[in-house]
Amino acid sequence: MLKAVVVRALQVFPRLQRCRRPGAHAFAWLAAALLAALSHAPLQAAHGIAWGEALKYPQGFSHFDYVNPAAPKGGSINLDGYGSFDKLNPFTLKGIAAAGIGTLMFETLAEPSKDEPFSMYGLLADDIRFAEDGLSITFRLNAAARFSDGSPVTAEDVRHSFVTLTSRQAHPRYRQSFADVAQVRVINSRTIRFDFKRRNHELHMIIGIQMPVFSRNWGKGKNFTDLIEDEPIASGPYRIERIEWGRSIVFRRNPNYWANDLNVRRGMFNFDRIVYKYFKDETARLEGFKAGEFDWIYENSARNWARGHTGPRYASGELVKREFPHSNAAGMQGFALNARRPQFSDVRVRRAIALAMDFEWMNRQVFYGQYRRTPSYFTNTDMVATGEPDQDELTYLEPLRKQLAPEVFGEVPLPPTTAAPSSLRANLRLARSLLMDAGWRVDDEGVLRNAAGQAFAFEFLTYSKAFERVAESWVRNLAKLGIEVTMRTTDPALYRKRIEDYDFDAIVHVFSASQTPGNELVESYTSGAAAEKGSQNMPGIRDPAIDALVSRILESRSRPELAAGARALDRVLRHGYYMVPHFHAPANRVAFSKRLGHPETIPRYYWSPTWMLKTWWVQPDAAGARSR
Repeated sequence: MLKAVVVRALQVFPRLQRCRRPGAHAFAWLAAALLAALSHAPLQAAHGIAWGEALKYPQGFSHFDYVNPAAPKGGSINLDGYGSFDKLNPFTLKGIAAAGIGTLMFETLAEPSKDEPFSMYGLLADDIRFAEDGLSITFRLNAAARFSDGSPVTAEDVRHSFVTLTSRQAHPRYRQSFADVAQVRVINSRTIRFDFKRRNHELHMIIGIQMPVFSRNWGKGKNFTDLIEDEPIASGPYRIERIEWGRSIVFRRNPNYWANDLNVRRGMFNFDRIVYKYFKDETARLEGFKAGEFDWIYENSARNWARGHTGPRYASGELVKREFPHSNAAGMQGFALNARRPQFSDVRVRRAIALAMDFEWMNRQVFYGQYRRTPSYFTNTDMVATGEPDQDELTYLEPLRKQLAPEVFGEVPLPPTTAAPSSLRANLRLARSLLMDAGWRVDDEGVLRNAAGQAFAFEFLTYSKAFERVAESWVRNLAKLGIEVTMRTTDPALYRKRIEDYDFDAIVHVFSASQTPGNELVESYTSGAAAEKGSQNMPGIRDPAIDALVSRILESRSRPELAAGARALDRVLRHGYYMVPHFHAPANRVAFSKRLGHPETIPRYYWSPTWMLKTWWVQPDAAGARSR
């Protein structure tokens, strides 16, 4: 039997076969191989892993297609931060971390490719081995990987990071994301294995690309929640140069960064210095950009894009205004109605409130025609539910028929429209009927009241004047139904505290989506998340049928199976009317200084601020001037 195990070990770890004169390092790997072979299913060794399709980049590839491998390094870039910040630890619930910390200072075991739907290639790990039974993944760390203090990245550091992030001291999203990890086993100083409780189609991937790794010495001796002003000890390309708490933070590229020549880092992180300056409101932010206080801006306001980004510096070409296309899943942005509140607990009421939003008028009068209506929680993917459920969806829905409303098995609802032959008047007429069915009546003074005489009133909470403008017409239309809405704009810190405690009636919320949904569904839509402080389940969705759908989706074994499950979930969510659907832009709106350069090839799936940080550069003839 031992001979068979050794043979299997050599098959699993082919590098050992090439060691003609194996030393201590090779024998350490042989020991790891023996352990894996004895205790686990066969492993698939790889430089990277993709789910749903083949890897794009082969072993030994030079660089990603969407970078410039010859990008010049140097210069400084000034960027904007919004509101304030009060900590350097981005992984705890309390407080607001400084901008840039996560991207610039921390790294993961693998790097996702931005021109593939769901893939990863070794970063801190130089070898990735996924068990054929889907119940474990093993990472071998790159021997060159170093933290910012010069110490090596070890398997114990990886384990420490995982244990810390899944403890009660860290943000609850990590416990939710990694709940299916049964144990973490350190094989040797460079090898670590994650064992799973059950098959989960994406767990091995998100361990690789979503679990930040940091040194055991970061804040040693302190509780993780007390790591507030301690500079992180991590492996990323930047260190902190200067902090003015709440107002600015400056990062400087680490000259000893360990991964400068790694293929997944080639052409990336080209700025010598990155400066974030904080602004208290969006007007100051825009005017600061136009005055040259910073060099790049992502614009999420249609009004600003249409009317604010003008002036002599644009006309001269000193400032560039451009829309970059993308293939991102749009997800669902909308007014989230807090179903934890009694007035929003009835689905008929939530549907009635959605009928009061006139998107066509808003897009024409407020948004300059820049947006498209968002119909689905998986907009811009192949997972959008349409018409009646197909046979693949029914395999998910039929076992839950007794728990689901009969309407779920009919046509999936689309957002209301006022385009002919529909009209706002017809939509409000239907809304009044739904409210009456739910026990609400308009009194002689035009106030909507329930049987107990309580008036229907709620607060719309935001941190942005821009969202006030978005809500104004909706609020006016709700008044026609007898519903009084108070709009309250607060500072970002208080806003965040209130939403983390679910202390709100209605807010603007975004359910992000990906081309390959997985564990984020737990944090967004399940009953457990509704009760977990700081989750993404802002509407307070509590539905056993949705819980069951999410659980089954996580066990998907193929892309078609995953897509069918997601369509079924989309259908059930849309019939629940938890959100008043908003809209999305088909491109990323960016304005920037002509001193900046960017790759000609644009990735398919990307968030433009991160794309800029990773792959843009300062033009050589401008670098010296800005650095001085």
